[in-house]
Amino acid sequence: MSDAKILVVDDELNIQELIKFNLKSKGYDVLVAGDGLKALKLAKEEKPDLILLDLMLPGMDGYDVCSEIRRNNSISSIPIIMITAKGEEFDKVHGLELGADDYITKPFSVKELLARVKAVLRRTTIQVFEDIYSFGDIMVDFEKHEVIKDKNKIDLTYKEFELLSEFIKNKGRVMTRDYLLEKIWGYEYIGETRTVDVHIRHLRKKIEEDDKKPKYIETIRGIGYRFSLGE
Repeated sequence: MSDAKILVVDDELNIQELIKFNLKSKGYDVLVAGDGLKALKLAKEEKPDLILLDLMLPGMDGYDVCSEIRRNNSISSIPIIMITAKGEEFDKVHGLELGADDYITKPFSVKELLARVKAVLRRTTIQVFEDIYSFGDIMVDFEKHEVIKDKNKIDLTYKEFELLSEFIKNKGRVMTRDYLLEKIWGYEYIGETRTVDVHIRHLRKKIEEDDKKPKYIETIRGIGYRFSLGE
């Protein structure tokens, strides 16, 4: 059982009730919103541990809600799982590029939804192997879940922080996309290695001096990625 607080954002009442019922049955504290403006208000006031965000909302859609959340320092680190009836790759990738941590496509099974919720919440607590790790002009504080670059704090999503942590723990080791999918997302993500690429692209933009010529996160052609100190 869990006491984590989850905000469910969907304008379809039957979907709201379905998700709410099943989350509450697992012990989660559930809030609901039927539109983007109410979702933002609840996110700021309640600061939930996770947001399940439908894309097709009246007025402000899920993309805009996600963007607003990521721009607001007080709630920017809340993990977001996007829910959409669209299955095209563009919609998935666009959501990830805006800062979503995961996505699920309607129609979905309750079992799959609960597994993804559990996986995302499980990853919000990083297992600390060192309190602080530094490389170049970057300092990673695992206890505070913070990354400082040249004395300025960098805002990373949970998945970006997890990726960076995994790279640091496996410095010098080549890791495949499938390995990173299983390790970071916590379940099979068959055929969705694009998810890893999108998150790494965002991470590079935040920590590399030139994300087009990365110094720390190397692409190993045809295999995956490797973290090095650029030496």
